[in-house]
Amino acid sequence: MTQELGTTTTPRAGTVAPARRPDPAGDWWRSAVIYQVYVRSFADGDGDGIGDLRGIRDRLPHLAGLGVDAVWLTPFYASPQADGGYDVSDYRAVDPLFGALDDADDLVREAHRLGLRVIVDIVPNHTSDQHAWFRSALAGGPERAYYHFRPGKGADGELPPNDWESVFGGPAWTRTTHPDGTPGDWYLHLFAPEQPDLDWEHPAVREEFDAVLRFWLDLGVDGFRIDVAHGMVKAAGLPDIGAREQAKMIGAQVLPFFDQDGVHEIHRSWRRLLDGYGGERIGVAEAWAPSPERLALYVRPDELHQAFNFQFLRCPWDPERMREVAEASLAATASVGAPTTWVLSNHDVPRHTTRYGGGQVGLRRARAAALLMLALPGSVYVYQGEELGLPEVLDLPDEVRQDPSFFRAEGQDGFRDGCRVPIPWTREGSSYGFGSGGSWLPQPAEWAELSVEAQTGVAGSTLELYRAALAVRREHPGLGAGTGVTWLDAPEGVLAFARDGFVCTTNTRGTDVELPAPGSPLLSSATPEFSGGTVRLPADSTVWWAI
Repeated sequence: MTQELGTTTTPRAGTVAPARRPDPAGDWWRSAVIYQVYVRSFADGDGDGIGDLRGIRDRLPHLAGLGVDAVWLTPFYASPQADGGYDVSDYRAVDPLFGALDDADDLVREAHRLGLRVIVDIVPNHTSDQHAWFRSALAGGPERAYYHFRPGKGADGELPPNDWESVFGGPAWTRTTHPDGTPGDWYLHLFAPEQPDLDWEHPAVREEFDAVLRFWLDLGVDGFRIDVAHGMVKAAGLPDIGAREQAKMIGAQVLPFFDQDGVHEIHRSWRRLLDGYGGERIGVAEAWAPSPERLALYVRPDELHQAFNFQFLRCPWDPERMREVAEASLAATASVGAPTTWVLSNHDVPRHTTRYGGGQVGLRRARAAALLMLALPGSVYVYQGEELGLPEVLDLPDEVRQDPSFFRAEGQDGFRDGCRVPIPWTREGSSYGFGSGGSWLPQPAEWAELSVEAQTGVAGSTLELYRAALAVRREHPGLGAGTGVTWLDAPEGVLAFARDGFVCTTNTRGTDVELPAPGSPLLSSATPEFSGGTVRLPADSTVWWAI
């Protein structure tokens, strides 16, 4: 077992962490710890095996006691659920699967009562093919201009209009059929065929999303996570790419359907809209850009407040690469006066406990990485279950999988269900406390001992490590918001940096390493050993120090 060090008081389950010290600039989002809830898999309030808004509301005390500042909810809007709710048929309605509009209102009010802010997903790149606009478009209505319809290539239009590929695999185009059964034009969908892309050149599209944002802001939400924030604008003429396996190019190369300069005008208009509301409402970009410099464009002073740092998420357990990514990320965001964000896992990638090697090695590294991430300047995102040390579920039967990529070739790996398995709350029950009616994806039996109940109050558990780390981060003046760190000399394989009155040391080696103790220990992911003025850092561990 690992051990917490120092005199930090750890909040217990069901308690509310102390309020964060006021930021002199009033910008709560510059230092915030934001907890991602995948709505289907957090808590089931009605016993149907699927997570919902009522279940989330009832479990909010866990998040308040954990010490986070805000919760981000994945889509809960009306949807045929072709892609886990990211295919929206009505942006102003709650899908009955997740509750009703009153449940959303109750959740926001309860979160605010507990001192938590609420960020909701908005999906502007595409709608569902069941959205009223698209149904009218297929029938020849004026809404056809709101989407990308094009005639096909070839003698009879039998080939797609260009060579773009869906992120989920296969062509990014599907051909329509006329009422008489003859083939018609093709429509663009960068994701599933059930997710037709909107054409943001049409003013009606922009006006509608302004109205949607105002609807939820008026209900009281504190901001939006913007899905595919890099995708709404396509290069003029929709030019061919001339290469296959385009999904592997995302975030690494310039593509005509992602990260076009035109998206920034949209984000500037949304920033003006957000600034028109009180309470510091924010916009967060899910933006895949080919460089930190391109990503920084999304968080210029007149654009969005934050952008996800996927470069850090994709970084291997390698000290040189981790330092390079941290330095580049901090430099890029500092150049535009924005905070850097740090994230290790989310609902689209394998959990980092597994990515870092799995088993006890992966867990050690995951715990160390969490402390490293929480020590860096800026804002942090925690994915549900990460605070429990949950691994990826790798052995789900094919018949239970629901990731649309799983059923298509040459796109994403198709195994996102493994990080979406409902989280365990108790040691017993049909779904380990997730709900009274089982869970929509099967949970491993060993998760009983990883549950909130099993870890609460257990010294050295991953849950208590996160609680302690967030408490220290909240109170220590050298942690949270900031623009840079001072790197310190350290043995090979060790990352060491200083902030105001604080030092972080991360040993990425698989063996212990000795170095001079830089100060008084505050917290550690594994127990260090002291001898005179030196400290032995355990393999794959992080220690926080007060200096």
